[in-house]
Amino acid sequence: MKKLAGQSLSRRTFLAGTAATIGTPMLAQQVDGQDTVEIERDISEVVRRNISSFRSLDWQPYFDNLRNGAVLVDISSRALHYWEESGVYHLYPSSVPLTEDLTKRGRTSVIRKVEGPSWRPTPAMRKRNPEWPEFVGPGPDNPLGTHALYLSWTYYRIHGTHDTRKIGRQSSNGCIGLYNEHIAQLFAMTKVGTQVLLI
Repeated sequence: MKKLAGQSLSRRTFLAGTAATIGTPMLAQQVDGQDTVEIERDISEVVRRNISSFRSLDWQPYFDNLRNGAVLVDISSRALHYWEESGVYHLYPSSVPLTEDLTKRGRTSVIRKVEGPSWRPTPAMRKRNPEWPEFVGPGPDNPLGTHALYLSWTYYRIHGTHDTRKIGRQSSNGCIGLYNEHIAQLFAMTKVGTQVLLI
């Protein structure tokens, strides 16, 4: 290990730390025998993998207009994009379905908004997980978190979660999950009739 900036760092630690801060300009010294160009290339790759999920998007390729606002869920990058009718843009990390079989893509809309939702597993969920309860009321044990946006597709929701480990992962049975503080923000901004596209 070589010393850089007064600390003993392995190459892995250096790359991880630099990627986390995204943009440390002082890379003039060698690390573990690598020259600056190689290190910068490695950092670029690490950063690209870590931030690609949170790139901002324009609404025009996906929607004809922003009437009632627009929600775009990118399953691959595990991110939810929301444009207010005025064009103001919001980006949230999300959980996505566990498997391709559970994933639905296409156009839908918000048909109902519920604060403090209750939850019933679908028949398919009960078949896969017979030990699950038939009903869970509002509260910290509810898989839908604090707020839910019901979509026109049966059983599909955009909702919160009390289990923050799920965000950014393939972890749901079909729904799109957000941190509770994020679903509360989205809930306040969306309307019944907000257009939704899952890609």
